[in-house]
Amino acid sequence: MASIDEKNLEEKLTALESARTWSARLVSKLESNIRSASDAELFRINPIKFAADKSLNEEETIVLFLHATALGLFDMTWILICPVCSCVIDSFRALKNVRSHCRCTHCHLDFVAALDDMIAITFTVNPAIRRISYHDPQTLTVEDYLFRYSSTNEGLIPDGTPFVHLREMLSRGLAYIEPGETTAFEIIAEAGILHGSSSDSDAGITFIVDPALPTGEQRIAIRLDLESRTPDAGTIAAGKVIFEMSNVADKRIEFGILQLPPGVDRPPPLHFAPFLSGKRLLTTQTFRDLFRSEVIRSHEGLGVTDIALLFTDLKGSTALYDRIGDLNAFALVQQHFERLQDVTVRHNGAIIKTIGDAVMAAFLRPADAVRAALDMRSEIASFNKRQPDKALILKIGVHRGAAIAVTLNERLDYFGQTVNIAARVQGLADADEIFVSQDVYDATGVRDGLAAFAVDPRTAHLRGVRQELPVFRVGGAV
Repeated sequence: MASIDEKNLEEKLTALESARTWSARLVSKLESNIRSASDAELFRINPIKFAADKSLNEEETIVLFLHATALGLFDMTWILICPVCSCVIDSFRALKNVRSHCRCTHCHLDFVAALDDMIAITFTVNPAIRRISYHDPQTLTVEDYLFRYSSTNEGLIPDGTPFVHLREMLSRGLAYIEPGETTAFEIIAEAGILHGSSSDSDAGITFIVDPALPTGEQRIAIRLDLESRTPDAGTIAAGKVIFEMSNVADKRIEFGILQLPPGVDRPPPLHFAPFLSGKRLLTTQTFRDLFRSEVIRSHEGLGVTDIALLFTDLKGSTALYDRIGDLNAFALVQQHFERLQDVTVRHNGAIIKTIGDAVMAAFLRPADAVRAALDMRSEIASFNKRQPDKALILKIGVHRGAAIAVTLNERLDYFGQTVNIAARVQGLADADEIFVSQDVYDATGVRDGLAAFAVDPRTAHLRGVRQELPVFRVGGAV
């Protein structure tokens, strides 16, 4: 039976209940999972899958796990997932430790990780609440270490089967090899390829099995260290073969051998089940509010291949300050910020920063950004009706593209030409206008979302951009 710190659990669940208003029984479902789920089910929980399995709202479930982590019920882990074999290339307890350049030791390939797809965020029950076997990976069986601790279930082969399950089926030998020890792998080789690799080192072997070769005793000695391997390739006959694997490194190495069928020398193309990506987390307002200390290393950045950025500004704010006084104007501007943030969160975005009277927000999808822009305009119009003598005049621009997530002024921010263009597109807008770029207008759901509004195509020459940019002015409802 699982050992649970009841007092600690109850205190933190009470705090979680009062953190905000939750849907009925949401916290009780989380409690039930903490109490009754297996160790494997409480290790690196994918909140998207958790929500689907328990018929919960996806956004609320992400927020739930973030609050639960902030209170100490769970630990948050950033993992780098190999896009080829879906193994865990590396894992980090803090964003500041995440590196964009990484290498898969199973595929022997180098990658540059992007927040969109290769970086996932998972949640593991805190050991102070319930200790599970995965908190002590050095004590796991070699099977659990390779197929569960060092792999993910999100990478799927074309028929929907997790690739890690296929790896288990193809496994012909798997063992821990202690420093200075030799372990024999006795395998009945079949036509195809024997592929050996490790999660702990770059050690690897690839032997072609040729059934046309004469059979006989085959004994092959392999020296393994953390980077090089001798020999690492060759051709052998079908039938019995013994690999004598000697670990000359100063640490234990997990090593496994797969039998690949003829004509196959790499995994099939994988597609991935939904998971909480780094990009999505950084566009979640709750994360930015609860985890302000999470930053990206100051001298590095993490790429985002596609992000929608929205900029707003107030027209005539200087005159407003002059007319009603600094204190009154400041209060109005703060109320305007609150309303814009509420709209941003409602449309699955996050406020990146405020700059004077301006706002920069980020969204996963351009359609969400455009819907937010329309609602921002409506919200400020309603706000102005209650105080016509103190009207705020909003200008909005939206653009999408690649960017680099960075830390600027001790906060998570975005950097690059996409950011520059988004700000320039906002600069085209006049009173109560919204401007969107061609890239935004062409995105899924945007044209339909603007069908009820007057849309005027234009061409703009933006400062710092060599080519003219097609843009669209979004006026009022038609």
